[in-house]
Amino acid sequence: MSIRLYVGNLPQTFDAKELEALFSAVGEGVRFKAVNDRDTGACRGFGFANVDDQKLADTVIEQLNGKDFGGNALRIEISERKESRSAAPAERRNGSAPTPARKAVNKVVHADNVDSEAPDPRWAGELAKLKSLLANQTAAV
Repeated sequence: MSIRLYVGNLPQTFDAKELEALFSAVGEGVRFKAVNDRDTGACRGFGFANVDDQKLADTVIEQLNGKDFGGNALRIEISERKESRSAAPAERRNGSAPTPARKAVNKVVHADNVDSEAPDPRWAGELAKLKSLLANQTAAV
């Protein structure tokens, strides 16, 4: 069974080969994947490493957690699965009880009898913008 480790506090720019060498110095079989920003492609400062056994995971955490890498102290811990989280991060810090999950809200407005004179309420915001643009154009002329 593979164990997933959170690797945080990574520098914005780092050499992946250096980090892989750091992991391989601890033991073989550590696979790392950085999390990159979708827009810029730069590292978001964290990633995940997969390790084959618990013993190796403990060794990686023991030897590399807090170790200096590119001017930052690495933060390495066992990653929590989304299902196992009991509360949102802010709630865990504040010590408050977890908020119940929100119900899905259907935002489309339906009516049984449609008034042909009234605008569709789904487009009311866009219609208001168009009216103000038209009013500004006529005022400028």
